[in-house]
Amino acid sequence: MRFFSDNAAAAHPAVIEAMITANKLDTAYDGDTLSRRLDAVFSDLFETEVKAFWVTTGTAANCLALAAMVPPYGGVLCHREAHINVDEAGAPEFFSGGAKLLLVDGPGAKLTVDAVAEARGRIRADVHQTQPNAISITNASEYGLVYTAEETAALGEFARTHKLGFHLDGARFANAVVSTGASPADLTWRAGVDALSFGFVKNGGLSSEALILFDMELADSVARRRKRAGHLLSKGRYLAAQLLAMLEEDIWLTNARAANDAAARLAEAAGNRLVYPVQANEVFLRLTADEAATLRAQGFDFYDWGVGEARLVTSWDQDLAAVDKLAAAIRAL
Repeated sequence: MRFFSDNAAAAHPAVIEAMITANKLDTAYDGDTLSRRLDAVFSDLFETEVKAFWVTTGTAANCLALAAMVPPYGGVLCHREAHINVDEAGAPEFFSGGAKLLLVDGPGAKLTVDAVAEARGRIRADVHQTQPNAISITNASEYGLVYTAEETAALGEFARTHKLGFHLDGARFANAVVSTGASPADLTWRAGVDALSFGFVKNGGLSSEALILFDMELADSVARRRKRAGHLLSKGRYLAAQLLAMLEEDIWLTNARAANDAAARLAEAAGNRLVYPVQANEVFLRLTADEAATLRAQGFDFYDWGVGEARLVTSWDQDLAAVDKLAAAIRAL
């Protein structure tokens, strides 16, 4: 019974069917019929004109966006525990040609305006120190906490005032949309976001993520960088098919809602063991080594997050019987 990562979940049947349907001759790269539909479909979703790119990984989406915003000598203000800092093996620096991540602290892996302002204020405006060119946040955060539209907008206003790009890592963006009840537009461009890494793989996709640009001036740079980085697949229609399938009939929202609901069941069982409130599909709880061993002995698989902490992740297709068994096992500790 696996609660290790939503990356391991199955692809939604509609995604597989869409790829089978796309399995016929069409124009190569992103000139095919499906890829050429993406801008219009995502523009409709976000209620504004956007440029949509398919890529194969969230790391690629994050790093292409940041590289387009930040020069090699510049910097990105991000949380110390952000995925781009902890789990991307230096890819942001590599894709950008050397830009530096400027680390900011804050509870729950979330940034606040005060924390960002304090971090920026420590940087002298001279050639001896790296100057920030962008802010990057993650929604939902690495601890499964969501940014409301208001919180995002406050950071967006700070970015606008200080002429900084604003990137949103949305590996679990669908979960954040469901949790907050806000529209995709309110959590992004209306709040000042310039680029969104829109995650699908964790939520029922197979091998396709979307990079959504609200600042259209970034589009040419991203297109050229995607090719140079080796992410312009010759048969891009299979990636486009996945994204379109997830958006049709709001599968992306249905899946995220199922994952969030499963996590809520575990959160109720965890009680005061919770490290942070459960707002998406990740549950962080306090466990001793012996308690973790007890759960594993019963067949539950999960991630040791740190000393005395564990992370449980629920997926769109999680077996609810297994969820209830784990909830009962947690209560029994």
